[in-house]
Amino acid sequence: MKALLINCTLKKSPEPSNTEALASEVAARLTKLGVRTESVRAVDLAIAPGVVTDAGDGDAWPDVHERLLDSEILVIASPTWLGRPSSVAQRVLERMDAMMSETDQDDRPVAYDRVAGVVVTGNEDGAHHVISEISGALADIGYTIPGQAWTYWHLGPGPGPDYLDDERGRDWAHSTGRTMADNLHRVASALAGRPSPVSG
Repeated sequence: MKALLINCTLKKSPEPSNTEALASEVAARLTKLGVRTESVRAVDLAIAPGVVTDAGDGDAWPDVHERLLDSEILVIASPTWLGRPSSVAQRVLERMDAMMSETDQDDRPVAYDRVAGVVVTGNEDGAHHVISEISGALADIGYTIPGQAWTYWHLGPGPGPDYLDDERGRDWAHSTGRTMADNLHRVASALAGRPSPVSG
């Protein structure tokens, strides 16, 4: 089983990413469960705007798309900016929109029998809103969203420290992230054993 983690931070590599740091806790748990995990920092890639799988020369999305189709588990990780998902997360979801019209060899939507979850960081509230926006989009695309397939970290309203700068709240975020990974793995395994039927 494979998992793809798409980090939608606004920070280009090698700048430290709070979102990547928390998402790595989920990835570590998935690895412990025997899942092969890989991550992509979307802002490092030349992902063109649009709602197509391939936007032409120089577009890096087709490679990400192939990784999506090669993974049973997807984790979208985003910071909270202005109480909303990052602009990078929005672009990723817009490019994934093309998957709604793609089908596999059995004529099922390509996202069926794949599971997804969300990781959010930010020093202001809005995490649940970000989780609901991303989860709703992924469900529209065809992903199954298990119960409690998310984790987040923030220290309340107003400006404050970053995840990497403050230990407070990390234990809860990490524990919730481990539960998230367990739920993703459990549901992905169930779907693998009993895939969705072809619509009649």
